[in-house]
Amino acid sequence: MTAAAGRRLLAEFTGTGLLVAMVVGSGIAATRLTEDAALRLLVNSGVTVLGLAVLIVVFTPVGGAHFNPVVTGADWLLSQGTARGYGLGEAAAVVGCQVTGAVAGAALADAMFAAPALTPSAHHRGGVPLLLSEVVATAGLLLVIVALARTGRAQHAPWAVAAWIGAAYWFTASTSFANPAVTIGRTLTDSYAGIAPASAPAFIAAQIVGGTLGTALAVLLYPARAGRPATAQEPARLAG
Repeated sequence: MTAAAGRRLLAEFTGTGLLVAMVVGSGIAATRLTEDAALRLLVNSGVTVLGLAVLIVVFTPVGGAHFNPVVTGADWLLSQGTARGYGLGEAAAVVGCQVTGAVAGAALADAMFAAPALTPSAHHRGGVPLLLSEVVATAGLLLVIVALARTGRAQHAPWAVAAWIGAAYWFTASTSFANPAVTIGRTLTDSYAGIAPASAPAFIAAQIVGGTLGTALAVLLYPARAGRPATAQEPARLAG
Protein backbone atom coordinates (compact mmCIF):
# COMPACT_ATOMS: atom_id res chain seq x y z
CA MET A 1 0.00 0.00 0.00
CA THR A 2 1.30 3.44 -0.91
CA ALA A 3 1.46 6.30 1.58
CA ALA A 4 -1.20 8.16 -0.39
CA ALA A 5 -3.55 5.16 -0.24
CA GLY A 6 -2.97 4.84 3.49
CA ARG A 7 -3.79 8.50 4.02
CA ARG A 8 -6.97 8.08 1.99
CA LEU A 9 -8.10 5.16 4.13
CA LEU A 10 -7.33 7.06 7.33
CA ALA A 11 -9.23 10.08 6.05
CA GLU A 12 -12.29 7.99 5.18
CA PHE A 13 -12.24 6.28 8.58
CA THR A 14 -11.82 9.54 10.46
CA GLY A 15 -14.24 11.60 8.39
CA THR A 16 -17.02 9.02 8.47
CA GLY A 17 -16.50 8.52 12.18
CA LEU A 18 -16.74 12.22 12.92
CA LEU A 19 -19.83 12.51 10.73
CA VAL A 20 -21.62 9.78 12.67
CA ALA A 21 -20.43 11.25 15.98
CA MET A 22 -22.02 14.55 14.95
CA VAL A 23 -25.31 12.91 13.95
CA VAL A 24 -25.57 10.75 17.04
CA GLY A 25 -24.14 13.25 19.50
CA SER A 26 -26.36 16.10 18.40
CA GLY A 27 -29.35 13.76 18.60
CA ILE A 28 -28.51 12.84 22.19
CA ALA A 29 -27.95 16.46 23.13
CA ALA A 30 -31.24 17.52 21.56
CA THR A 31 -33.24 14.87 23.39
CA ARG A 32 -31.72 15.96 26.70
CA LEU A 33 -32.34 19.65 26.09
CA THR A 34 -35.91 19.63 24.77
CA GLU A 35 -39.00 17.47 24.39
CA ASP A 36 -40.13 19.35 21.28
CA ALA A 37 -39.85 16.96 18.30
CA ALA A 38 -39.42 19.70 15.71
CA LEU A 39 -36.71 21.42 17.73
CA ARG A 40 -34.89 18.13 18.17
CA LEU A 41 -34.86 17.57 14.41
CA LEU A 42 -33.76 21.16 13.82
CA VAL A 43 -30.79 20.73 16.15
CA ASN A 44 -29.89 17.36 14.66
CA SER A 45 -30.11 18.55 11.06
CA GLY A 46 -28.37 21.86 11.71
CA VAL A 47 -25.36 20.26 13.37
CA THR A 48 -25.13 17.66 10.60
CA VAL A 49 -25.22 20.31 7.86
CA LEU A 50 -22.51 22.44 9.43
CA GLY A 51 -20.33 19.51 10.40
CA LEU A 52 -20.59 17.77 7.03
CA ALA A 53 -19.57 20.92 5.17
CA VAL A 54 -16.49 21.29 7.37
CA LEU A 55 -15.52 17.63 6.99
CA ILE A 56 -15.72 17.86 3.20
CA VAL A 57 -13.48 20.93 3.18
CA VAL A 58 -10.93 19.32 5.50
CA PHE A 59 -10.70 15.82 4.01
CA THR A 60 -11.24 16.40 0.28
CA PRO A 61 -7.54 17.00 -0.53
CA VAL A 62 -6.51 13.78 1.24
CA GLY A 63 -8.67 11.24 -0.48
CA GLY A 64 -11.95 12.60 -1.70
CA ALA A 65 -14.13 12.86 1.41
CA HIS A 66 -16.64 10.24 0.28
CA PHE A 67 -17.75 9.07 3.75
CA ASN A 68 -20.35 6.96 1.92
CA PRO A 69 -20.09 3.54 0.19
CA VAL A 70 -22.64 4.58 -2.46
CA VAL A 71 -20.48 7.55 -3.41
CA THR A 72 -17.38 5.35 -3.49
CA GLY A 73 -19.18 2.81 -5.69
CA ALA A 74 -20.25 5.48 -8.16
CA ASP A 75 -16.77 6.99 -8.23
CA TRP A 76 -15.12 3.60 -8.78
CA LEU A 77 -17.50 2.77 -11.62
CA LEU A 78 -17.22 6.12 -13.38
CA SER A 79 -13.43 6.21 -13.05
CA GLN A 80 -12.90 2.95 -14.95
CA GLY A 81 -11.08 3.43 -18.23
CA THR A 82 -9.76 6.85 -17.22
CA ALA A 83 -6.41 8.05 -15.96
CA ARG A 84 -7.70 8.23 -12.40
CA GLY A 85 -9.28 4.78 -12.34
CA TYR A 86 -8.51 2.49 -9.42
CA GLY A 87 -9.08 -1.14 -8.53
CA LEU A 88 -11.99 -2.86 -6.87
CA GLY A 89 -9.74 -3.83 -3.97
CA GLU A 90 -9.00 -0.21 -3.16
CA ALA A 91 -12.68 0.66 -3.38
CA ALA A 92 -13.52 -2.19 -1.01
CA ALA A 93 -10.86 -1.02 1.44
CA VAL A 94 -12.32 2.49 1.38
CA VAL A 95 -15.80 1.13 2.10
CA GLY A 96 -14.42 -1.00 4.93
CA CYS A 97 -12.85 2.07 6.52
CA GLN A 98 -16.11 3.98 6.16
CA VAL A 99 -18.10 1.26 7.92
CA THR A 100 -15.60 0.78 10.75
CA GLY A 101 -15.31 4.55 11.13
CA ALA A 102 -19.09 4.86 11.39
CA VAL A 103 -19.22 2.26 14.16
CA ALA A 104 -16.38 4.00 16.00
CA GLY A 105 -18.14 7.35 15.61
CA ALA A 106 -21.36 6.03 17.13
CA ALA A 107 -19.42 4.60 20.07
CA LEU A 108 -17.55 7.88 20.53
CA ALA A 109 -20.77 9.90 20.62
CA ASP A 110 -22.34 7.60 23.20
CA ALA A 111 -19.18 7.72 25.31
CA MET A 112 -19.11 11.53 25.26
CA PHE A 113 -22.64 11.58 26.68
CA ALA A 114 -22.05 8.73 29.15
CA ALA A 115 -24.46 6.46 27.27
CA PRO A 116 -23.84 2.71 26.79
CA ALA A 117 -21.60 2.29 23.75
CA LEU A 118 -22.19 -0.21 20.94
CA THR A 119 -25.72 -0.97 22.14
CA PRO A 120 -28.06 -2.14 19.36
CA SER A 121 -30.82 0.34 18.67
CA ALA A 122 -34.42 -0.52 19.45
CA HIS A 123 -35.74 2.17 17.08
CA HIS A 124 -37.45 0.27 14.28
CA ARG A 125 -37.80 2.17 11.03
CA GLY A 126 -39.56 0.68 8.02
CA GLY A 127 -42.42 0.75 5.59
CA VAL A 128 -42.78 1.94 2.01
CA PRO A 129 -42.81 5.70 2.82
CA LEU A 130 -39.48 5.54 4.66
CA LEU A 131 -37.82 3.32 2.05
CA LEU A 132 -39.05 5.57 -0.76
CA SER A 133 -37.63 8.48 1.19
CA GLU A 134 -34.22 6.80 1.29
CA VAL A 135 -34.34 6.24 -2.47
CA VAL A 136 -35.14 9.92 -3.04
CA ALA A 137 -32.59 11.23 -0.54
CA THR A 138 -29.74 9.10 -1.89
CA ALA A 139 -30.65 9.72 -5.53
CA GLY A 140 -30.57 13.45 -4.94
CA LEU A 141 -27.25 13.22 -3.14
CA LEU A 142 -25.57 11.34 -6.00
CA LEU A 143 -27.17 13.64 -8.56
CA VAL A 144 -25.65 16.65 -6.79
CA ILE A 145 -22.20 15.09 -6.43
CA VAL A 146 -21.84 13.63 -9.92
CA ALA A 147 -23.41 16.65 -11.64
CA LEU A 148 -21.00 19.04 -9.91
CA ALA A 149 -18.03 16.85 -10.78
CA ARG A 150 -18.96 16.37 -14.44
CA THR A 151 -19.50 20.10 -14.96
CA GLY A 152 -16.26 21.18 -13.29
CA ARG A 153 -17.92 22.77 -10.25
CA ALA A 154 -16.58 20.50 -7.53
CA GLN A 155 -15.61 23.54 -5.46
CA HIS A 156 -19.30 23.91 -4.60
CA ALA A 157 -19.52 20.43 -3.09
CA PRO A 158 -19.12 21.36 0.60
CA TRP A 159 -22.13 23.65 0.76
CA ALA A 160 -24.22 21.90 -1.92
CA VAL A 161 -23.89 18.39 -0.46
CA ALA A 162 -24.49 19.62 3.08
CA ALA A 163 -27.47 21.68 1.97
CA TRP A 164 -29.07 18.72 0.20
CA ILE A 165 -28.69 16.52 3.28
CA GLY A 166 -30.08 19.26 5.49
CA ALA A 167 -33.09 19.79 3.26
CA ALA A 168 -33.71 16.05 2.98
CA TYR A 169 -33.80 15.77 6.77
CA TRP A 170 -37.04 17.73 6.57
CA PHE A 171 -38.73 16.79 3.29
CA THR A 172 -38.25 13.01 3.55
CA ALA A 173 -40.06 10.75 5.99
CA SER A 174 -36.85 8.90 6.88
CA THR A 175 -34.88 12.06 7.81
CA SER A 176 -32.35 11.21 5.09
CA PHE A 177 -29.84 8.58 6.19
CA ALA A 178 -28.70 8.30 2.52
CA ASN A 179 -25.55 6.40 3.49
CA PRO A 180 -25.03 2.65 4.13
CA ALA A 181 -22.01 3.17 6.41
CA VAL A 182 -23.83 5.75 8.51
CA THR A 183 -26.85 3.44 8.66
CA ILE A 184 -24.70 0.60 10.01
CA GLY A 185 -23.08 2.88 12.57
CA ARG A 186 -26.47 4.09 13.74
CA THR A 187 -27.63 0.51 14.41
CA LEU A 188 -25.21 0.49 17.35
CA THR A 189 -26.56 3.42 19.32
CA ASP A 190 -29.79 3.14 21.27
CA SER A 191 -30.41 6.87 21.02
CA TYR A 192 -32.49 9.39 19.09
CA ALA A 193 -30.49 8.80 15.90
CA GLY A 194 -30.48 5.03 16.09
CA ILE A 195 -32.02 2.48 13.76
CA ALA A 196 -32.74 -1.12 14.73
CA PRO A 197 -30.35 -3.63 13.11
CA ALA A 198 -33.34 -5.46 11.59
CA SER A 199 -34.37 -2.27 9.80
CA ALA A 200 -30.96 -1.54 8.30
CA PRO A 201 -30.85 -3.99 5.35
CA ALA A 202 -33.95 -2.52 3.70
CA PHE A 203 -32.62 1.01 4.24
CA ILE A 204 -29.29 0.07 2.67
CA ALA A 205 -30.99 -1.59 -0.31
CA ALA A 206 -33.08 1.55 -0.86
CA GLN A 207 -29.94 3.69 -0.67
CA ILE A 208 -28.19 1.57 -3.31
CA VAL A 209 -31.20 1.85 -5.60
CA GLY A 210 -31.35 5.59 -5.07
CA GLY A 211 -27.63 6.04 -5.63
CA THR A 212 -27.83 4.09 -8.88
CA LEU A 213 -30.75 6.20 -10.11
CA GLY A 214 -29.10 9.47 -9.13
CA THR A 215 -25.82 8.57 -10.81
CA ALA A 216 -27.57 7.45 -13.99
CA LEU A 217 -29.60 10.66 -14.13
CA ALA A 218 -26.48 12.79 -13.70
CA VAL A 219 -24.71 10.94 -16.51
CA LEU A 220 -27.73 11.38 -18.80
CA LEU A 221 -27.99 15.08 -18.01
CA TYR A 222 -24.27 15.73 -18.26
CA PRO A 223 -22.71 13.38 -20.82
CA ALA A 224 -18.98 13.49 -21.40
CA ARG A 225 -17.79 16.34 -23.58
CA ALA A 226 -16.41 15.56 -27.03
CA GLY A 227 -12.98 13.98 -26.76
CA ARG A 228 -13.29 13.56 -23.04
CA PRO A 229 -13.66 10.24 -21.17
CA ALA A 230 -17.04 9.51 -19.63
CA THR A 231 -16.12 9.98 -15.98
CA ALA A 232 -17.35 11.80 -12.96
CA GLN A 233 -14.02 13.66 -12.97
CA GLU A 234 -13.51 14.11 -9.27
CA PRO A 235 -16.23 12.55 -7.16
CA ALA A 236 -13.24 11.05 -5.38
CA ARG A 237 -12.91 14.58 -4.01
CA LEU A 238 -16.49 14.91 -2.92
CA ALA A 239 -18.55 13.52 -0.08
CA GLY A 240 -22.08 12.25 0.76
